[in-house]
Amino acid sequence: MTPSPLKTASWLAEHLEDPRLRVLDCRFTLTAPMAGRAAYREGHVPGAVYADLEQNLSGPVRPDGAGGRHPLPEPEVLATWLGRVGIGQESVVVAYDDPSGGQGFYATRAWWLLRWLGHREVYVLDGGWPAYLAAGGAVSTAEPGHPPTTFTPDVRGEMVATAQDVANRDAGTLLIDARAPARYRGEVEPLDRRAGHIPGALNREWAGALDERGHWRDPAAQAERLGVGNAPTVTYCGSGVSATPNLLARELTGVPLGPHNRLYAGSWSDWVSDEERPVATGTEG
Repeated sequence: MTPSPLKTASWLAEHLEDPRLRVLDCRFTLTAPMAGRAAYREGHVPGAVYADLEQNLSGPVRPDGAGGRHPLPEPEVLATWLGRVGIGQESVVVAYDDPSGGQGFYATRAWWLLRWLGHREVYVLDGGWPAYLAAGGAVSTAEPGHPPTTFTPDVRGEMVATAQDVANRDAGTLLIDARAPARYRGEVEPLDRRAGHIPGALNREWAGALDERGHWRDPAAQAERLGVGNAPTVTYCGSGVSATPNLLARELTGVPLGPHNRLYAGSWSDWVSDEERPVATGTEG
C-alpha cells in the first residue's frame, strides 16, 4: 500500500527537533509574488526554508511560451538549491502553504517536484499553516541555518506527460483539467492567450480535493470526486501548479505518481503556445 503523502500538524509540532526534518514554507500569491515571502518573515515553522514558486520551484519562462508559465526547473538546478538549503537524501521533508486563501496548491507543487527527483520522504502538511497554528505549533522569525548537503536527483520521467503525449494519448487514458469550471468552459481566461480546454478533458477543479477547513478529503471522497476509477490519467491546469492537488488526491486513492498518474507539466499555457493545437469550449468533452 502506498504510504500517505500527508502529515498532520500535530505530527510536525512533535517532530521539530528531529535532525532529519526539513520544512518548506511554500506560501505564495500569483497576483502578489512577494506576499508569501513577507508572510514567511512575519512568522513560520521553526527551521522552515522559504521555497518561492517562481524562483525555486519553476524554471525560466521561454519567450515563445513553450513549457508554460511555470516550466519545470532543470533537475540539477533544483537539486543544487535543495542541497544548499540543507535537504539531502536522508531528509524528511514537509511542505506547507496556506489553503485558507484559496492557495492550497504550492505545497503540492513542491511535494511533486521532490518526488519527481526521486525523493520518497516528502509530505504535504494537512491543513497547512492555519492547521499548524491551531495545533499550537511554535512560530519563528529566524532564518534557518541548516548545513548544506548534496541532493542527488534520480529523475522519474514516467511522472511527466508532454503535449505530444496528451495529443497522442490512447482511448483508455483520461485527461483531467484541474482549473475552475468557468476557465475550463472558456467563459473567462485571466492568464493565458486562449480560452477553453484540451478536447476530451474532464473538469475536476483542484479545490474539491480540500474540505471547507482546507484539510484533504478522505480517499473515498477523492475517488468519488474524481470519478475515474483506476484508469490512467494525465492531469493539467494553467501552468502545472494547481494540477498537483489532483495528483496527490489520486495517490490518496491508491494510484501512485507514475505512468497511471502523470502531470502535463506545461499544462494549458504550454498547450496554447502552439496555435495549431485544438481547443474546445463549453461542457465536458
